[in-house]
Amino acid sequence: MTDKERYRALCEAGDLYVPLFQQAWWMDTVCHGKLWDVLLARDGDAVVGAMPFLCGSKLGLSYILQPQLTPWSGPWLHPELDDERRRAVLDSFATELRHRRTALFMQCFPPEVTDWQPFHWHGFRQTTRYTHRFPSLADPDALYRSASRLRRRYDKAVAEQCFVDHELSVDEFAPFHAAYYRRQGQRDLIAEPLLRRVVETSCSRGQGLLWGLRDHSSRGLQAAWFVAYDDRCAWSLLLAIGADAPHGAMSYLMWQMLRELSHRTQMFDFEGGMDEKLAFFYRSFGTEQVPYHCVYRSAIPFGERLLHL
Repeated sequence: MTDKERYRALCEAGDLYVPLFQQAWWMDTVCHGKLWDVLLARDGDAVVGAMPFLCGSKLGLSYILQPQLTPWSGPWLHPELDDERRRAVLDSFATELRHRRTALFMQCFPPEVTDWQPFHWHGFRQTTRYTHRFPSLADPDALYRSASRLRRRYDKAVAEQCFVDHELSVDEFAPFHAAYYRRQGQRDLIAEPLLRRVVETSCSRGQGLLWGLRDHSSRGLQAAWFVAYDDRCAWSLLLAIGADAPHGAMSYLMWQMLRELSHRTQMFDFEGGMDEKLAFFYRSFGTEQVPYHCVYRSAIPFGERLLHL
């Protein structure tokens, strides 16, 4: 059995919690048509650590990178490892990655993995990024009351004009998402086949919600949001707003979905917050700012600039 087969078996067994973005089915979905692999740390036959990643080469340069629509993957660690064993597993991953002599490496670690020091010892570098979270969805009404008054006032106005479509199709969402970026003079970096594959696969597994907000009179789509989740956390992955959407349309849609997600999972992650405007928007919901590590290494000149590109 290969390491990838062992890892797939670990994910499918369900005996241990493996977060959504580190699941084998997720890697299959976001890496479709590309290659992904995994490093394993074992104690006898038991897998005690894993690190899935997208890999390949371009222009003769090998790389290990973060897949699109995957905020982080990084190391998965067995929950019963003590600090010493956990650090040894991380050190083994860093050693293996350094020996591969990959030209470009970049992985964002889950916020729960707070130790990147063994990678530092092997020449990797790090930058801290931030996301915004609701650590508990147990009382969504209390969360709503903690949001800014201005946002709550907008919500009342939107409710009079719009209704929530709980069965928005990906056929309507895909062009709506692309149009949203065109209006901003940007190219939608998420190719339509990838968007469709992620939405359809997640929803078919009961791990995704795609909702829209429609105008009462015209039934035109005003906003849309796709969220992926497992039984511990939900993540905001794709959203779009119409050209004529009323103020607060996205906020109103989000609160309706958060109430639904409170019955399906434990916490919510807005997935991001480095952009100044987005960070302000997420904070207005009363979220908590959460740091996580982005670890990288380049073995070629100007490699860090290539990583940013």
